[in-house]
Amino acid sequence: MTSKKNQAGGGIQLAYEENDHHQLQQQQQHQFLSKGYRTTPLLYVNGAPLPSNLAKQARPNQTLLDFLRTICGLTGSKLGCGEGGCGACTVLVSRYSSENVGGGENSGPTIQSSNERDENGGRHVKEKKQQSKGRIIHTTVNACLFPVLAADGCHITTIEGVGSWRKQYSGLTCGDNADNAGSNANHAETKDDYLHPIQRAMVDFHGSQCGFCTPGIIMALYGLFSNQDGEEGGTKVSHLEEHLDGNLCRCTGYRPIWDAARSLCVDAVEGGVGDLEEGPSGPCGTSCRACPEREVCEMDCNSEDKGEEKKSGNGEEKKCGDEMVCSSTQSKVQDYQAVLSSKHSDGWWDQPDEMFPKELLPHDSLLCNGDGGDAEVQKQQLLAKQQQQPLMVVDTSIHNGGTWFQPHTLEELLDLFREFSSDDTEGGIKMVVGNTEVGIETKFKHAVYPRLIHPSPSIHTLYEILATETHFVIGACSSLSYLQKVCHDHMTTETTNASTPVAVDAPSLQRTAQPMHDMLRWFASTQIRNVACLGGNLATASPISDMNPLLCALGATLVLASRPTAIGAISRREIPVSEFFTGYRQVQKSNAEVIERIDVPLLKSRFEYCAPFKQARRREDDISIVTSGMQIKLSPDSSESGSNNCWIIDNITIAFGGMAPTTKLANATVRSMIGKVFEEATFVEARSVLREEFEMPDDVPGGQAQYRLTLACSFLHKFYLYCVAELQRDVDELMDALEDALEEEEEVSVPVGDLRRDVMEMNARSALEEVAQEFPPVPTVGSDEDTAGFVSAKKPSFVGVQKYPAPKVAVGLEAKHLGYDANAKKEVPLAAVASIASDKSEHKLKQSKKDVVGQPATHASGPLHCTGEAAYTDDIPAPPNLLHGSLILASQCHAKFASIDISPAMQIPGVVGAFTHEDILKLGGDNGMGPILLDDVAFLPIDRRVDFPGQVLGIVVGVSQEIAEKGARAVAVEYGEEMEGKAVVSIEDAIEANSFWHASIHEMKSGGNAKEILEQPTSTDTVVDGKKKKLVIVEGSIRTGGQEHFYLEPNSTLAIPSESATHLTIYASTQAPTKTQDFCARVTNTPAAKVVCRVKRMGGGFGGKETRSVFCSVAAAVAAKLTNRPCKLTLNRDTDMSISGGRHAFLARYKAGVMVDEEDGSVKLHALDVELYNNGGCKFDLTGPVLDRALFHVDNCYYWPNFHSVGTPCKTSQPPHTAFRGFGGPQGMVVTEHIMDHLALACNVSGDKLRRDNMYTLKDATPFGMRFGSEFTGKWNVPSMWDRLYTELDVPARRKAAAEFNKKNKWTKRGVGFLPTKFGIAFTAKFMNQGGALVHLYTDGTVLVSHGGTEMGQGLHTKVCQVAAQAFGIPLDDVYVDDSSTDKVANTLPSAASMSTDLYGMATLDACQQILKRLQPVKDSLPPDATLKEVAKQGFFERVDMSAHGFFAIDDDRCGYDWAKDAPEGYPANLPENSWKGHPFNYFTQGVALAEVEIDVLTGDHKTIAADVLVDVGSSINPAIDIGQIEGAFIQGMGWSTMEEIVYADDDHTWIRPRAKVFTTGPGNYKIPAFNDVPEKFNISLLENAVNPFAVHSSKAIGEPPFFLGCCVFFAIKDAVTAAREEASSNNGYFEFRMPATSERIRMSCGDTISSECITASSGEVSSFQPKGSY
Repeated sequence: MTSKKNQAGGGIQLAYEENDHHQLQQQQQHQFLSKGYRTTPLLYVNGAPLPSNLAKQARPNQTLLDFLRTICGLTGSKLGCGEGGCGACTVLVSRYSSENVGGGENSGPTIQSSNERDENGGRHVKEKKQQSKGRIIHTTVNACLFPVLAADGCHITTIEGVGSWRKQYSGLTCGDNADNAGSNANHAETKDDYLHPIQRAMVDFHGSQCGFCTPGIIMALYGLFSNQDGEEGGTKVSHLEEHLDGNLCRCTGYRPIWDAARSLCVDAVEGGVGDLEEGPSGPCGTSCRACPEREVCEMDCNSEDKGEEKKSGNGEEKKCGDEMVCSSTQSKVQDYQAVLSSKHSDGWWDQPDEMFPKELLPHDSLLCNGDGGDAEVQKQQLLAKQQQQPLMVVDTSIHNGGTWFQPHTLEELLDLFREFSSDDTEGGIKMVVGNTEVGIETKFKHAVYPRLIHPSPSIHTLYEILATETHFVIGACSSLSYLQKVCHDHMTTETTNASTPVAVDAPSLQRTAQPMHDMLRWFASTQIRNVACLGGNLATASPISDMNPLLCALGATLVLASRPTAIGAISRREIPVSEFFTGYRQVQKSNAEVIERIDVPLLKSRFEYCAPFKQARRREDDISIVTSGMQIKLSPDSSESGSNNCWIIDNITIAFGGMAPTTKLANATVRSMIGKVFEEATFVEARSVLREEFEMPDDVPGGQAQYRLTLACSFLHKFYLYCVAELQRDVDELMDALEDALEEEEEVSVPVGDLRRDVMEMNARSALEEVAQEFPPVPTVGSDEDTAGFVSAKKPSFVGVQKYPAPKVAVGLEAKHLGYDANAKKEVPLAAVASIASDKSEHKLKQSKKDVVGQPATHASGPLHCTGEAAYTDDIPAPPNLLHGSLILASQCHAKFASIDISPAMQIPGVVGAFTHEDILKLGGDNGMGPILLDDVAFLPIDRRVDFPGQVLGIVVGVSQEIAEKGARAVAVEYGEEMEGKAVVSIEDAIEANSFWHASIHEMKSGGNAKEILEQPTSTDTVVDGKKKKLVIVEGSIRTGGQEHFYLEPNSTLAIPSESATHLTIYASTQAPTKTQDFCARVTNTPAAKVVCRVKRMGGGFGGKETRSVFCSVAAAVAAKLTNRPCKLTLNRDTDMSISGGRHAFLARYKAGVMVDEEDGSVKLHALDVELYNNGGCKFDLTGPVLDRALFHVDNCYYWPNFHSVGTPCKTSQPPHTAFRGFGGPQGMVVTEHIMDHLALACNVSGDKLRRDNMYTLKDATPFGMRFGSEFTGKWNVPSMWDRLYTELDVPARRKAAAEFNKKNKWTKRGVGFLPTKFGIAFTAKFMNQGGALVHLYTDGTVLVSHGGTEMGQGLHTKVCQVAAQAFGIPLDDVYVDDSSTDKVANTLPSAASMSTDLYGMATLDACQQILKRLQPVKDSLPPDATLKEVAKQGFFERVDMSAHGFFAIDDDRCGYDWAKDAPEGYPANLPENSWKGHPFNYFTQGVALAEVEIDVLTGDHKTIAADVLVDVGSSINPAIDIGQIEGAFIQGMGWSTMEEIVYADDDHTWIRPRAKVFTTGPGNYKIPAFNDVPEKFNISLLENAVNPFAVHSSKAIGEPPFFLGCCVFFAIKDAVTAAREEASSNNGYFEFRMPATSERIRMSCGDTISSECITASSGEVSSFQPKGSY
């Protein structure tokens, strides 16, 4: 065995000689077969056994997901990240357990007593026959990590087995199993659909958009609804809220998923969602709508709320008055119960049990149930015998996956470790339980383990959890979910459990269980906890483990087992957890030892406390930045000189994770505290010791040195506050108990021994007197010092209200484009505009039952999303001879690409080819690429400079993904010496190096010379229009970070050659089919007419697949062309995030001035001078246009009389950055709002008033020359929308309430953010504002539409279908959009700029009109009631063309902007300045939003209490889709501005290597909002009576505009931080609060004593300190 450095990727892998490997395999197989090992796993999938020919293909190192997708052909489960961080791969694994121990979330606890000790003095757990009955245990797992062989003897349920759409699932269709249907196929009846209730609810509640994450979410819910909370009758809402933490969704914003899930809970109406209704609470503290006396209560609050409820109704779609439709969480959930009752039986949640194969049940259960005859029982007995045999699987394929062992006894397990863990095979064996850590090592660190051992659950001592008189005993392999449930059961049980020994002190057990339970709630995710174990967590020795510091604090001990000889006894030794970790990822354990169990001493029932602490970038499923466990034991002062008036710290243990390379005890800090008085002064002194003990260098690995130190000190203060509260509770409870006994005059047993003596009995009166004397006063803390923290807090509930105008069909741009005259009385031959409403000015149409436009139809692919039947690129069935690709990536940058050697890759069995730039030259292809400038390359040529780490050098293709990746890592790459100077990474680097795209620097001026105006003194008095005014000037800067798209579906392409590789068909996940077609043709030297690009759907795009998907398709096309074989290239998540780029980071430097009227105090904006810089990465891509849009939006909604802005695009060594939802607009608007805050502070005025007083009016024009009003950009609604929310939400009262809250809470602060937005709709490049569509009408009356847009979850296809259905007057189901294909609609533009419905809706309408006009004579010849089917059939016989190509382009005078154009001579003076340059936007989508947040000052954690959003979307074509887009965009914008932080190896992060490398490459270290991050009250309203004459059906674009509104959360956080700063230092001055508002930035900006001490300790200046960031 040798170690070889991977020169291409820098990783380490173990290499083996092929002959030695196979020889070793044969020896092992012969040796273990003789010991009774079986070699074929027993696998069951979706109710049926897997044929042996398929089961034998399972490899030791293969994940369950890969096996299901590649071997079983079940592609419903998705590969989203490969590290268990997104949940897209979730499946259900079920097993029968007669022992009922160590399982996942559905495992009931088995607790037994044993206080015997073994021969070594250790506590030995005796194996006893279980008294409890067995049960089926259902466990949701991340299939991307879970080993397929770990499912031996289990039943696997995938999304396909849960339910299906039109066709009933009939099991696997391969091998011997083709005729063996799953249990779902045993129904003879034919239904409209075969949806499971969870799937149906997700469809009906609009819970899917792109749909890629949906199967995983449904499977997670499927597991939770399998009676997981242990309650009879199903799952409750509280259980759902606690455990839905392992899945991510990038599209929906989560609210509709929450609603769908809640509707299925047993307490959905009573005691569940009903308690969450948005109604007010009265003075009594009870929600008015939950009050049992609601009907008779005459309180004002109740009377007013009943009136509101009457207006809104209780149904899902009840009209508020005559105009609005209201839909709330409660109303939807209540109404949906009728749907469930009509469609499904009451016991639907029992499906997992019913599907469970009878073969896996014990044969006696078959006899008891009468389900089995003799043959069945014999079969059962045979299977049972097989399952009792240990399993050994040897991989004899070219993948060299090693050997898998599954021993069934502890002796077998230890024998394996003894045999294979000798010095010469070090590292050659690894034990895996859930594979949650080893799976990461093998996939991302490329570790290779020749032997993997998975201990069987039958090894009881590894999986049991027991309680003894003195200890809590945890089997090392018991799942964390099981441990969490056992702890929960003890916490919530008032008396001792029946199976717990009577001698166990229940309060002690509860106190010990509580901190472990609380920490486990936030440990990873439910799916991870279901399979991960405490032993594995300890053995991997992660320095940021959550549980290890807590176990140290609890004084836990590990029991290590080994078996020195094959016939000898098991040897055990104990070691304290605190002594177990010897270095980074190193422990005191020999290779032959196994962690058998963890013994946790029970805390005393009084005066001994332990608490866990944790802070991460995101609450749920995140690795801690710092984690801690703290335990303390207190007693009254008992010294001879003591005054008996204080409490003494008898003992204290403090352990931290994230503060050193290992879990570390704060020994010096502890020594400084033991024996001291328990008071705040002691803890304050201890903080200074703690700072010295954990002092870190500024470039410490992991960064955040000051923040980590601040967290450690803050946790210590939190612990003091916690202990004071607990001590007071203990004293009060004991005194209360004694007083009660005194009143009863009873003899009682008083635990005075908790103070200083053994338990003694005494008269209650004397006990009370003595105890009262012995109890010193408990230290007091201020009433404003709360112990707030999320670790032990109940997870919140999430509710919302959605309001939208009653559906209608409105006439918009088609009135002009299609020749519709609103004043004409004749009908036009177009159903969409055939009926004229009385209010012609608004172009309304009468809504009929047949109307489709305006209806909240569900997503056209929703049922397919929810059943896993929606196919994505990587789901396309593998064509014959398919090759898989893996990119060869540069590992360095800022150096010359010297040479590349592919021969090592070609020597790997299974590698078919490796292609580089030289091969493109052989094809005669053009290597140049780029959407605007051809400054990028497909494969980097030798001798060129490497532009960024991860740049594509070539591609390796092999017979499997695993082989291709192995080959790519084997390629040897050499680099020249680094070029002179450092690599330019940040915007500041670019400014210093003058590294810009100079030709794209744009400038905008309007009004007077803003620069000159702002050069005046900061505060200048002047006279304007006879009024005395003061010019107030501010100056500053603001930075906004980048953002990763994190579409759930990584970039994927399948390239299929044909006709001797002269033709190429490209199946791609792209927003730009034509761009993909063009560059695949160019690079492969193939005519574009012979290259077809097809896009069925994408699993999210958000702009990331507009240009940066093309390189992936080109690489696959090159390989397909050269091999003449199909090639699939699907990027791993880390690769995608490393090289595809993201949102541009921005830096703005500004000076701004306002005029303050000294008479009335009014403030008017006067001048703005702002410089914008964006970080474009190493290639131009779309950097220039993104910066242009930022310049177009830096005014937001405010009028600046004198305006000057300059945009400078920066060229750096980051990956090329590209389009992202908002396309620079949000960055520009954030700058504006930051300036508004700065000005409001300088003028001492309300920010709300400053904003409202300076909004555009109809007489104003933007700096780029656009005016407001119906004939220009449509109705200007922002001011009235602002006023409406301001009044309805009573913003002044909200701000006052937040201020009152802040006065009462020192460490918790609230803030309010209130923002407007206007977002310009159009491509600023004129030529891009065009679109085409192809419509076919068939003789059966159905319609097929193909158009130039692509579906990525935004509902484009659904809206286009609605437009077409409305035009033809047919049901929506009769219209279908197939894939987007360049051979159907050619020369298309990317689906971007929120323009797709505007373009393709109009183009489709144009095509429909053409067909209808042709058919009009035919229709006239038929009876008036003739159907479209009859008209079409007759038209066919009359040879009428029923296909049409529609086209639409925005008028020339409503799009395009020429930055360089000067004012023409004689240009009318009455027209706005710069209007001669063009009209960049067709119209504006407008909106306002308010958010209220709460921050934890001590940690930087935050939560969003409420968010209210009002958006003008015109007349919505589909309000449900539009609301979904608003919610999704809001949450995405919230994520960008709060927790989503991209980190690069730059001057702020020198601990990352090489320079310019992106560090945040997966869900492990890049955090998007999760289910728990949604605003607790999330209300969305669409503006009523809104019209838009510039788009189809008077609608408005919606995809991007709401994104910026999510930033109101950022500004609310800033408001809360400002309150904290003001209280801490009476400093209410200006500060630059950079974006994103991460927990670090929040904490370190609060200016309190603790953070200031830590900043000073790191030689920092408090006033100028800024947390580090990559910009």
